[in-house]
Amino acid sequence: MKSDVITIDNQGCGFHEAVEQTRKVAEFKRMSKQSSLYLQLCTEEMLSLVRSVTGEMKASFWVECSDEQFDLHMTTKTVLDKEKRAQLIASSTTKTNEAAHSFLGKLRNALEQAMASETDHQYYDLPDDIAADLSGRIIDDPEWDGYERSVLRKIADDIKIGIRGGTVEMTVSKRFAQ
Repeated sequence: MKSDVITIDNQGCGFHEAVEQTRKVAEFKRMSKQSSLYLQLCTEEMLSLVRSVTGEMKASFWVECSDEQFDLHMTTKTVLDKEKRAQLIASSTTKTNEAAHSFLGKLRNALEQAMASETDHQYYDLPDDIAADLSGRIIDDPEWDGYERSVLRKIADDIKIGIRGGTVEMTVSKRFAQ
């Protein structure tokens, strides 16, 4: 069974609909309340992970299921620098690019990695006492904390990420015993 395809953007449009679609699939498959909540949590964390890492996105999301196996699919087009690319691939279970299995796939992956831009960081070394005196200065940590990745790894059975060109395909699999 394949659910409807939901379009999600970086403003959050479609996010609620994707979670609702997951709930409907769980209801159709007559899953327990707890299993349904696990599946919905997988959906939320999957979409949050990609949004946190890539920033901007216009993604398609759908659920495929057979018997007890549920696969959450998401595909999006985005521009990835080396750091974002590495963060996404590190989120997968095998920590490899699923789109790079054949010789040509590995060659394409190596070229895409080499051509990816470096992350541009700006660091301002202000002493703490001067930085504290600046009004209206928002201090935020530019580092991504990886919360979504850690939650998703604990709940999901398998996470696959394939990057080819500017297209990222993510599949999160979860098996529920009946």
